[in-house]
Amino acid sequence: MENEIQARAAHLAGIRERAEAEMARMGIDAAFIDRLVDTFYGRVQAHPRLGPVFDGRLAGRWPDHMEKMKRFWSSVAFKNGAYGGKPVQAHLGVEGMAADLFPEWLALFSQTLSDIAPSMEAKDWFMATAERIAKSLTLSLFYNPALDDPARKTV
Repeated sequence: MENEIQARAAHLAGIRERAEAEMARMGIDAAFIDRLVDTFYGRVQAHPRLGPVFDGRLAGRWPDHMEKMKRFWSSVAFKNGAYGGKPVQAHLGVEGMAADLFPEWLALFSQTLSDIAPSMEAKDWFMATAERIAKSLTLSLFYNPALDDPARKTV
């Protein structure tokens, strides 16, 4: 049992080390994660459609959300386990949340990365990751499999 625990710890450490090396090669460090989150969510707050939805949920709690998002992106980029939340549950029941907001979120994220990413490879990595996150959230929040039931299709 102790050997299994040690092997798992070594395996996880290896995953973190490889992720950190990959991020470093692209120019990504903790300071970039902070800058990305601060810049992006500053733009979200000023966005005519995204701002009201986010502010409706986060009014008075923006600093907490920013720290949570820094932990989230750090966890995703560096595989360090810094984030332990439940993104789908966090977005359930958000007033004004709509599937058509995700493309706007992605466009704003892309523009932010174009402005501040240290390399094209970093921009591409973060965009691919954000697109997977947006797709996952969209499917989790808005997809109804019953609508794809062939028995319900009309010719």
